[in-house]
Amino acid sequence: MRILMKVSIPVEDGNKAVRAGKLGETIKAILDEQKPESVYFTAENGKRTGLLFLHMQDSAEIPKYAEPWFLAFNAEIEMEPVMTPEDLANGSPAFESAVKKYG
Repeated sequence: MRILMKVSIPVEDGNKAVRAGKLGETIKAILDEQKPESVYFTAENGKRTGLLFLHMQDSAEIPKYAEPWFLAFNAEIEMEPVMTPEDLANGSPAFESAVKKYG
């Protein structure tokens, strides 16, 4: 299952990592280990934020992805399932079934 994991780094923890010269290298080390399908960075609600698209086989993998960010940056994590256009097309029978039953 594809998961969007949002990683928000508190300003002070991020600033501490920047001042120590560790922000970039720590992020790179985590990403090299996690190998997301894609990753983007932005500022959201005043925090350094990463948007990682991951593929998980099982929810037991959540700690594997979340803990490095928690420990390295005191980050806030949000996860939610996402679909590709192909996934959406494969799910179309569920739409039809729901329409017949509830629509």
